[in-house]
This record gives sequence, C-alpha cells and structure tokens, in this order.
Amino acid sequence: MPEPTIAATIAAALRHERERAGLSLTELARRAGVAKSTLSQLENGVGNPSVETLWSLGVALDVPFSALVEPPTPPLRVIRAGEGPRISSDQLDYTGTLVAAGPRSVRRDIYVLTIEPGAIRRAEAHTPRSVEHIVVGRGRLRVGPAGGTVDLDPGDYATFAGDVPHSYEALEPQTFAVLVMEHP
Repeated sequence: MPEPTIAATIAAALRHERERAGLSLTELARRAGVAKSTLSQLENGVGNPSVETLWSLGVALDVPFSALVEPPTPPLRVIRAGEGPRISSDQLDYTGTLVAAGPRSVRRDIYVLTIEPGAIRRAEAHTPRSVEHIVVGRGRLRVGPAGGTVDLDPGDYATFAGDVPHSYEALEPQTFAVLVMEHP
C-alpha cells in the first residue's frame, strides 16, 4: 500500500487533533494565528503549508510538529536519502524531513535538515519543556536560543531548550544536520 501524500497526512492529522482537542476551525485558526480559510484548505488536503504554519498549529493543538506530518507507521519503514515528508520554510531555503516520531509516551522526533546560507530560520517557542538536540553532518551551522547561538562544524553536537525562541543559520552551502526534538 503506497504511503499517503504529505497533504493527505497533514489533512487527516489536523482534523483528528482538532477534534480531539474539541476545537472548531475558527478557534484553532485564532489560536494558531492562521486564516480560517487556510486551515480549512489544509484539512481538505489542499495547499502546501510552511514549517512556520505547521509549528503554529502544533503549538495551538499542544502536539509536536511530527503529529501533523508523520504518516501511519508500517511494520518496516525505510526512508531513502531525499525521500520522506519534506516541509519547507516560507522564510528561507530550509527543508526539514521527518524521519521518525516517538510514540506519544516518548514524544521524540528525528528530522533531517538541509539549509542553505542567505537567511536565518527563526523558530518560535515550541511546547513547554521541549528540548532540541542537533548534530551537523555537513557544512557549518549557527544554532541556538535567541542571544545564545553557537557555530557548529561537521560532527559537532549541541542541545538547547526548544520552548524559547531560537534560530538556525547555514554558514556554508549544502549544510546538513540531524535534529532530535524531545517533547515532555
């Protein structure tokens, strides 16, 4: 059975999580700061949401980002390089590919990031007590909480609170990193 499209996965997850939270389209749109028409389109599998829109919806629903983009898990799942649910930023050349999400009891997500120089990906605070772990595989990356970033080279690891504003900035072309997010 083929894996559902990212639009279909997002549509089903948004509808499920919104109904689980007992929120109307209007209320979720208000809490997330997105247009009700945009939310309606996403729930109908139409549109191409940005990382920022999905993060806002996840925070408003009190679920990790992965809950909105992770397809149902088959018994064996392989994601080849360059495949998987890719979500791009509307602010810069930044793509996150979710490769694994932890079960609800663990709430750990693993992403592969590709980032190009030219702009800074500024992330809003995620759910309370979130922690981010990042390892650079190629290129150079400036990352961390606002006012406390650090430059990382290939093989370097950093961790920081994800529940405060933070940023990612590629310092070299074709920067590649693995991000692990923990949600309590």
